[in-house]
Amino acid sequence: MTKRAVIIKSTVLLGLTILIYVFGFFPSSVQKYYSTGFYPYISSALRYISGIFPFAIGDIIYAVLIGFVLYKIFRFYKRRQSLKKKDRIIIPLQVFNFFLLLYIIFKIVWGLNYNRPSVSEELGIGYEKYTVKELVQLGNYFVDKTNALKLKQTKVPTYKIVDLEKTSAEAYNLMEKKNPLFRYSNPCLKAVLSPWVISKVGIEGYYAPLSGEANMNTNLPDFVKPYVSCHEIAHQLGIAYEDEANLLGYLTASNSPDLNYQYSANYEMLKYILFEIRMKAPDDYKILYDKLLPQVIADFKAEKEFWRKYNGQMFGYMDAAFDRFLKLNNQKKGIDSYQDIVIWLWNIYKPQLAVNNTQLPVKHTN
Repeated sequence: MTKRAVIIKSTVLLGLTILIYVFGFFPSSVQKYYSTGFYPYISSALRYISGIFPFAIGDIIYAVLIGFVLYKIFRFYKRRQSLKKKDRIIIPLQVFNFFLLLYIIFKIVWGLNYNRPSVSEELGIGYEKYTVKELVQLGNYFVDKTNALKLKQTKVPTYKIVDLEKTSAEAYNLMEKKNPLFRYSNPCLKAVLSPWVISKVGIEGYYAPLSGEANMNTNLPDFVKPYVSCHEIAHQLGIAYEDEANLLGYLTASNSPDLNYQYSANYEMLKYILFEIRMKAPDDYKILYDKLLPQVIADFKAEKEFWRKYNGQMFGYMDAAFDRFLKLNNQKKGIDSYQDIVIWLWNIYKPQLAVNNTQLPVKHTN
């Protein structure tokens, strides 16, 4: 390719990149023309194509792309002395064009969803922040709910990826009857190619935008898998941010007729709530933790041991970092930190908590 052709290509790609970037500053337009317009069709098509393969093709695509980039860098480094002057300009431009093209493809097949309005607005969920007392009320509610579901549970099945795909898709189909946001066609849930590697990195699952696949870490404890599968499917539906995927995953799994899905969803939300209470009201955290059934505590310990087994160094680092954070924020500093998912849970359940507003056996600070 001539130098002129490469420069023209760079100009075109850069222009498209700028247009896409500027489009992202108009969330309502992104929602109307992309997230609920063009995106559902392209994501459904990607899932249909990826579903033909019994393995995660997204992992292979990313491995090939990384290998290609490394090869080009190595080749350029080896030949740098013998390259002509024009080639020393063309090759870096070609690399630049490659990354611009990747950016454009990423934004078109999924990335523009980062610029859509918050999914909580679409679901009509408020954003009123809670007091510490209200947070503890929410924690008490989820402790009771999780305990009650655990008592009903008989045996957690050993989940295969096909079982998770089928049951999670059914749960989304039920939610679609309440809101079209949950529409999920051409289900495509895959096991990652190397659960051991993913476990070592500390990842439960991830979405592969270039292939449209939701990828699961199949090494996870079985009681965690239902919620994680619903969370990753939320990303397939164009929910980009983690807290928003948590919300959709929770609503879907908790409304499933499958008791194991309900428990998994409430167990996961309880973790987020207890984390917040532990930061803001350590005494209340201890009392609430003591209310948990031994079976629920056993699940906490099993999950903790799972991550300790695969990700010991990361586990130790995170534990130490959290202890340091608590010491730094022992008094008022940091009291205004919030997790969006906990705020949304409070806004969902505050009418119910107001009706059942009884004196809790806890000490709250305000």
